[in-house]
Amino acid sequence: MKNAFVIVTLSSLLAACAVAPKQQPAATGASSAAAPVAESDTPLAAAEGEGAEPDEEAAEAKARLEAEAKLPKVELTSSMLNQLLKAEFAFRKGDWQGPYLTMLALAQQTRDPRLARRAAEMAVAARQADDTLAAVRVWRQLDPASDEATQYFVGMVVTSDNIAEVEPIFVERLQKVAPDRRGLLLFQIQQLLGRAKDKEAAAAMLERVVAPYAGTMEAHIVRAQVALGRGDRAAAGSEARAALAAKPDSEIAVLMVAQTMEDEVKAGQMLEAFLKSHPDAREVRAAHARVLVNQKQYPQARAQFEALLAGRPDDAGNLYALGVLASQMNDAGAAEGYFTRFVEVLGRNPEDERDPTRALLILAQIAEERGDYAGASAWLDKVPPGTEPALLFSAQLRRAQLLGKQGDLAGGRKLLAGLKPLEETQQVQVAVAESQLLRDAGRLNDAYVLMEAAAKRFPKNPDLLYDFALLAEKLGKVDVMEKQLREVMALAPDNHHAYNALGYSLAERNVRLQEAQALVNKALEMAPGDPFIMDSMGWVHYRLGNLDEAEKYLRRAYALRRDPEIAVHLGEVLFQKGRQADAQQLWREARAKDPQNDTLRNTLARLRQSL
Repeated sequence: MKNAFVIVTLSSLLAACAVAPKQQPAATGASSAAAPVAESDTPLAAAEGEGAEPDEEAAEAKARLEAEAKLPKVELTSSMLNQLLKAEFAFRKGDWQGPYLTMLALAQQTRDPRLARRAAEMAVAARQADDTLAAVRVWRQLDPASDEATQYFVGMVVTSDNIAEVEPIFVERLQKVAPDRRGLLLFQIQQLLGRAKDKEAAAAMLERVVAPYAGTMEAHIVRAQVALGRGDRAAAGSEARAALAAKPDSEIAVLMVAQTMEDEVKAGQMLEAFLKSHPDAREVRAAHARVLVNQKQYPQARAQFEALLAGRPDDAGNLYALGVLASQMNDAGAAEGYFTRFVEVLGRNPEDERDPTRALLILAQIAEERGDYAGASAWLDKVPPGTEPALLFSAQLRRAQLLGKQGDLAGGRKLLAGLKPLEETQQVQVAVAESQLLRDAGRLNDAYVLMEAAAKRFPKNPDLLYDFALLAEKLGKVDVMEKQLREVMALAPDNHHAYNALGYSLAERNVRLQEAQALVNKALEMAPGDPFIMDSMGWVHYRLGNLDEAEKYLRRAYALRRDPEIAVHLGEVLFQKGRQADAQQLWREARAKDPQNDTLRNTLARLRQSL
């Protein structure tokens, strides 16, 4: 069970000095040059100040005033003011080193920690990790009681080559923190040490730091995580079970036990049992839902995510998960509803950094499949311009397809010609998309010429060769089709689509049926839940005269996906079994979904039936 959960989410702590801290207003008694580094959102700060009550906030405000009173009374001479102003103006023009050295020198001269903070700001803005650490070190020396200085110091040192300096800080913080917050602090210390370069030294330090609290649930969890990190699943499992024994109602503990279990089925059963006695355990329910997805138990997973959504109707993550599950279960209506709500929720929360593009592409596809081309275009219009290039490329391909389906073949081809695909994968996608435009326009021969040239250009691309094979079959070029599918099997032995396509083609032509059965059976072994492969196996059995077996496979396929072609095949089997009324009902269902379906038209003509 991989990545079943994350114990605690932490804000980044001056990660590689990539982001400068925000500035606050100038400190009293000094120029703007002494503006402090922003308050830290670091783990150590969260552990001690999170969720403060009004009385606590008042106490903190009082403490800040007392701290300010202890600051050195620095006389702002004209010489010092000139130095500060000159440094600030130079810094704003892009020079960081001179201003940084000025601030650091003045800090040491005046013993004012605010100037050291400003030097740290400048080094951070310049992305100079060593200089940042040097300034933060001076800041802490000048103000050893400052939590902010300590937090930044820890964040910088833990990613340096020598982490020994942080151990006394961790030990002291654990001793001073309130007992009910010590567990969170243990988790945060573990997360911090996880960023250390020297993993062995960090693990050894963590063991020493945790030792005084060895009997607590949190300490067992930390040790389990460390054991998992070094690949010792047995030790991790032992520590996780000890954590659960110490606190049987802990979500973190039960999730940790599940994460250490090799048997995902048993892990799922354990999570399910926990939920029966703790129905409000959201993290456990989410983990259980992911286990069910991994096991392809989509209806059960969907029920779990729906339960999560009931508690938080605007949870974007659950809406997206439900949209994906509904799509997997071929419930287009539900998928459309979930993805629409997902996009709406993101629109109301601009601070949410999730990209809606994948959901927008699926919504466009759903609209396109029901013939709502204007609706599909409207969804594509919502794709944000700053999205990743691969998704923007997919959106453009979809736009070209929409133009073709609306009769604008030239417009679709022009759009494709304007794309500049650099990678082979994208070049192949453009060729396939243009071929599909020509097919939809009834220009099969032109599509074939295009795909034949593309296959010569990319002879080792299985996706292209597969698509070329299907087009060749449409034109009756079965030798070309079989050759291309055999090549796909050689290039990608696990491509079950190729085995299924060739097996179905043989069955459809009523030739080499034993070989067809073997091919489809191999595809079914690779993808046992695929309704289209079940349909092929049903059709093979029909050709072999095994009507009962054919009906069994086709019914299973139709239950999974109510596709018109599966309905036509099942209808023919029932017709041959003398159940004409049932067959007619299935054919009517197929016609309602796809009035122009060629398989339905050919079947009715061959069997001399009308609807």
